[in-house]
Amino acid sequence: MSTPISVLHEESVASWKTNATYWDEGIGQNGNIYWQRLQLPALERMIPIKPPYKPSVLELSTGNGLVARWLAGKGAQVLATDVSTEMLEISARREMPEHRGKISYQQLDATSSEALDALVQQNVTPGGFDIVIMNMAIMDVSTIKPLAAALPKLLRKDGIFVATLLHPVFFTCGARRDIQIVNGGPDGYPEIIRAKTIEKYLDVPPYSDVALYGQPALQIIYHRSFQELFSTFFKTGLVMDAMEEPAFGPEDAMPDRIQASCNYTQLPAILAFRLRRVV
Repeated sequence: MSTPISVLHEESVASWKTNATYWDEGIGQNGNIYWQRLQLPALERMIPIKPPYKPSVLELSTGNGLVARWLAGKGAQVLATDVSTEMLEISARREMPEHRGKISYQQLDATSSEALDALVQQNVTPGGFDIVIMNMAIMDVSTIKPLAAALPKLLRKDGIFVATLLHPVFFTCGARRDIQIVNGGPDGYPEIIRAKTIEKYLDVPPYSDVALYGQPALQIIYHRSFQELFSTFFKTGLVMDAMEEPAFGPEDAMPDRIQASCNYTQLPAILAFRLRRVV
C-alpha cells in the first residue's frame, strides 16, 4: 500500500527544516554550478528586467533567498516565501545592504489552497504580481494543483509564472548513468561515451533522494511527466510562451569525476518554462 500524499507532504516539509542549514552552506551566497551555469542564464532570458522596470515578484520556495536577491538587485520588489521558517531566517540573514527594503518574507505552503487563497486576499500588490517564480522546487512539492488554480488570481493580466526544475526525463527515479571507456579513441586516448537509460517515465511514484551529498535528511522527489506537469497549468487558462532545456557545456566538464552530471553535455539537466496569464 502506497503512503498517503498527506503523509509524504509532512515528511517533505520536515526534511527541508532539517536540511536548511546544510543546504544553505552548500548553495552559499552566490549559488552552485547549477545556478551559475544553468538556472541563472535561463531565468535572465525569461525574465528580462531593465530600468526603469521594477516588477512586483512573488517567489515560492525561496530556499536561502538566492533568486530573491538576484531579482532585488535588478530593482524588483520581492515577497519571498517558503514553507520552512528555517529557510526564511537564513534568507533574511543572507541579505546584503543593497537588498534592504526590497525583499519581504512570509511563511507559505505552496501546496495549500487555503494558504494561497489567503495570500490572494492579502492583496499584497493591487492588481496582482507581475511575476511569480519557483526555482528548482516543483519536484519537491507534493501537489501543484492548488498553485495552478491560484496563479490566475495571483498574477496581473499579462503577468508571468517562471519555473525551473530537474529535467523530468533525465533526472528521475531509476535513471541510470551509463559510461563506456573505449580504447583507441580518435586522438589515440581512451574515449569516454556517456548515456542514460530510462526505464520508467509516465508513472513514477514519489521517491527519496538527496540534492546535496551528505545532507542530514533524505528528501522526497515528486516525478511528473511533461503532460502531467503542463496540463495542470493549461487547465487553468495559463499559456506557455517559453521553454528551455539547459545542459552543461564542455567548459563545465569534470575530468576527474567521469560520472558527474556536468559531463553529460548532450542531455539537459534542468527544464525551464514560462507561463503567461493572457485573460
